[in-house]
Formats: sequence, C-alpha cells, structure tokens
Amino acid sequence: MNNDFLFSVFVFLAAACIVVPLASRVRMGSVLGYLAAGVLVGPYGFRLIGNAEQVMHFAEFGVVMMLFVIGLELEPVMLWRMRKSIVGLGGLQVAVTSVAFAAVGTALGFSWQVSLVVGMALSLSSTALVLQMLNEKNLMNTHVGETSFSVLLFQDIAVIPILVIIPLLAVEGQVPVASSHDMFSGMSGWAHALLVALVIGMVVALGRYFSRYLFHFIAKTNLREIFTATSLMLVVGITLLMQLVGVSPALGAFVAGLVLANSQYKHTLETDIEPFKGLLLGLFFISVGMGMNFTLFAQQPVTLMAALAIVIAVKAMILFTLGRWFKIGAMHNIGFAFALSQGGEFAFVLFQFSGALNILSAQQVAFLTLLVALSIVSTPILMFFYSRYITPRFMSLLPDHAYDVIEEKNPIILAGFGRFGQIIGRFIGGQGIKLTVLENNPDQIEMLRKFGFKGYFGDASRLDLLHSAGAAQARILVVAVDDADVCLKIVTLARENFPHLKIFARARNRRHAYELHKAGVDYFKRETFDSSLAMAQEIMVTLGFRESDMNYKASRFLRHDESVLRKSFEFFDSEPDLISFARQSRGELERILQEDSVSNDEKVA
Repeated sequence: MNNDFLFSVFVFLAAACIVVPLASRVRMGSVLGYLAAGVLVGPYGFRLIGNAEQVMHFAEFGVVMMLFVIGLELEPVMLWRMRKSIVGLGGLQVAVTSVAFAAVGTALGFSWQVSLVVGMALSLSSTALVLQMLNEKNLMNTHVGETSFSVLLFQDIAVIPILVIIPLLAVEGQVPVASSHDMFSGMSGWAHALLVALVIGMVVALGRYFSRYLFHFIAKTNLREIFTATSLMLVVGITLLMQLVGVSPALGAFVAGLVLANSQYKHTLETDIEPFKGLLLGLFFISVGMGMNFTLFAQQPVTLMAALAIVIAVKAMILFTLGRWFKIGAMHNIGFAFALSQGGEFAFVLFQFSGALNILSAQQVAFLTLLVALSIVSTPILMFFYSRYITPRFMSLLPDHAYDVIEEKNPIILAGFGRFGQIIGRFIGGQGIKLTVLENNPDQIEMLRKFGFKGYFGDASRLDLLHSAGAAQARILVVAVDDADVCLKIVTLARENFPHLKIFARARNRRHAYELHKAGVDYFKRETFDSSLAMAQEIMVTLGFRESDMNYKASRFLRHDESVLRKSFEFFDSEPDLISFARQSRGELERILQEDSVSNDEKVA
C-alpha cells in the first residue's frame, strides 16, 4: 500500500481527533473544528497535505450519504406536509437571491451573464454545514430546523436547472467542444429531461418493489459486513447513475433514501451508513479549510471582507424578509437567516463549471471559491453568537407576568393537562386530593377554567416555576406532557434539584421509557399500552373466546411485557443484543399464553 496514502489518512484522522474536540470544548461546534483542522494541515498551514481539490472531490461523497440518510428519516407524507415551505419559501429564496446578486454584480460593472451565474451560485447554501450544525444543537425538529431543511432541499433540486441554464449564458464561440465520452452532449433539452425522469422513476420503482427482496436475501446471510457493503454499494451506485445522466448525485441519493423510508430495514441502513457519513462529512469540511487561498486573502483582504459582508447581509436580509412573510417567529427567523446566510458546496462545482465554459475567468473562480469558503467559516461563528446572545435575549424579553402566580402548595404537582394528564387529574381530584396543575398551553388552561378545573399557566421545565409550585415541599411529581424531550428535561431537572420527589412519568414508547428509566423516574406508564391491550381483549371476545380467560391472559401479558421491558434496558444501546433478546422474549410470551389455554372450546368454530 502507498505510504503517502497511509500518511494522508493518518494526518486527517489525527487533525480531526485533536482539533475538533478542542473546538467543541469551547462550544464552537465540530464544523468549525474541521475547518480549522483543514487550514492547519493544508498548503497554508503545516503543509502536511497539499491537494485540497482532489480531497474535496472524494469528500463530496459525504454530502451524498448525508442526503441519503435524510431521505431515510423522512416519509412522503411528511414531505407533502412541508410542500409549502419547500416550494414556496425555497423557490422564492433561490429566485429572489439570484436576482438580487445579479443586480449587485451588474451595478458593479460586471456583465449580466457573469452576474447571473454568480447570483445563482450564491443563492445556494451549504446543506452539509447547516444540517450538521442543526443536529449538533438539537434544532432539527424545531421550526428553525424544518424551515431550513425545506429551503436546503429546494436548493439541491435547483442545482439541476441551474446546470442547464449556465451553458446558455456562455458567449458564442467560447464554449469548449464537448468531449467525445460525454454520451449526452448531443441530446436536446427535452430528451435529456425525459431521460432524467426515466432514471429517477427507475430508482423509485426498484427501491419500492425490489429493495426489500434484496435486503431480505442479504439479511438471511447473518453477515453484518455484507449488509454494510450492500448499503454502501447502493449509495455509490445511485451516485454514479445520477452523475452519468447529469443530475445532482445528492438529489438522487435523497430520492433513494425517501423511497426506502418505509422499508423494514430502514434503521439498519441508517446504522450502517452513519459512521461513513460522519467521517466523509468531516473530510469535506477539512478539504474546504485546506482550499482556502490565504495568498489571495493577503492580496485583497479589504475586497474579500467587503464581499463577504455583502453576501451574508444580502442573503440574511432576504431570508429574514421571506421568513416574516411566511409567519416565522422573530427569534426563529433570525436563526433561520443566520443559518442559511453562507454559500454552499455546490457553488464550488458551479464556479468550476462556469470557468470551464469561459463565463468566469480563473481569477474570478479563485476569488469566488475563497469567498464561499470564508462564508462557510463565518456561519458557525454567527450561530454561536445567535445561540449565546440572541436566543437568551429573546427569552428574557418574554413577559415575566405571562406565567401565573402560584398561590398554593399541594402534595402533588401535575405537569401537563392534555389527554393523558386530564384522566390523572380528574381521578385524583375526584377523591378530594388536591394537586397543582401546570400547563404550558394557554388555550388549554383557558379551556380548563371554563369547565371548572383549576390550573396554572407555566413551563414545568423551568426551575424557578417548580420552586414556585412548591416542589421543595411536594411528595409527588407527575410528568404528563406530550413532548418526550420536554418530559425528559423536567424529569432530569426535578431529580437533580428535588431528590426527595417521587416522579411518575408518561412514556411515549419503549425508547422513551428507557430514557426515563435512565433519568431516574420512580414509575412510568406507556400512554397507549392499556387502551391497546383492552381493545385486543375485546377483539378476542368478539371472535368467540371467553371474556374471563381473556382478562386473565391480558393480566399475564401485562406482567410479562413490563418485566421484559425493564430487562431489555440492559440491551437498549446494542441493537443486535436487543433484537436477540426480543426474539427470545416473544417465544417465551407465546409459550405462556398458550399454556394458559383453559379448554379447547375457546377456539373459534
């Protein structure tokens, strides 16, 4: 094996292992750490590795795998729900930003062709950077995360028409002759579009109807490394196919992931690809840091910084304005504008493509490439500023008197008075036992009071409110909120600050039950378990089985399931062990229920 290759691998891994933890320790995030590592090992640092462009071509595969994993995590129903923000907000952002930068370029004296190419390229943001940051800050499931993802998805789709438009802007006589190996160079636009549609349709059809047989066949070998190899082969194959027909590989991978989102092997695919995705994304950011031309920066520092300020300011203002139009709250809107204010990884490709068509000069390509790299570096700093200073300021501006003043101290505090909490509150309150109800939804509180219930508008995940509700004197805290993350936050806060409290919590599912168990709750209850079991009993009775026998078996089932759930906590962090334990427990359950058969006349005639 080539020693130079091994040395390069060692340098990348060492730089990531040393610099990234340091950046995370000072709360600057892993992305900024990877960028800094790239600067240190690149031609303008210690010169340990020199070919940044070649590294970036390889590392771009990390972006492809990231889009594949994102597609796996989505479902067509969710995508349809987000259609307004994807097409509406995303489409307007790309169009308005392209026109705005084209107008700026024309005003500065550049040709309209150059200005439009640069405008379209700069309208795109960095999917890899933004999604990585949102994941690290646990913002993907927030309004900021969903809106940002919608716009980024449209931007990735927009790369295709942009690649079609750019050759049309080349000055006649300057377009290089297409190489003979380009099998689609002589195709008309409509024919190429039809071919792309057919290829994407083929990917969808094979993914929906053929993939389950392929993965089932591979899974039967019981060889995890073969399953991993198949997963990687799938992503690589789709990438090559999309490149062959001139489509963004990232978009093709996203479509493939979306098709497999309902597959029974979805979670195994995610588990297999996640480590490769993370490493290659890190390599991508390292290559961006390596590619920053500090000689050019030294020659034109004022021009570059002015251009950087213009790019970030224009994109942020457009994003903020569109966000307000789409009724995004002020605090979330600022985060949305900051998160997408940079240039994207596809801009590097579009600049190189435009340079090959002689639309942009080599000097302009170098300048714009460095500009986009600087904008990528600036974004983690902006988001750090946003999370450290802007978000707390907005939170502090919330009126203190918005939450009710709690004037009573009761032995039981009930956090959350939705469907689950109402039943608990009505049952306990109906027996004359007083409890303090906290609910973070003002409409729910208003409805409570109309029906004669007493409750307080307040956020139980705030320590000061728990103190005000008398948690220091109370005996029991019941956490019945809908949001699983908020539930865990309340449990953790209460366990740390009020260790004497007995904590009863609502569990959304088995995974949430495991998290609650780790957080130290005294008792949890899965929210739909009893109602589902009761319906199963009624179904069996309707089929002709005896009601008394079904009641007995349901109680056995309940005891067995609760026992198995708690035993399974030992294996929750190891999927193979958990699967093995679950299969063993299922066989044991079948044995228990079949042994409990009282007589043969229970069977349906």
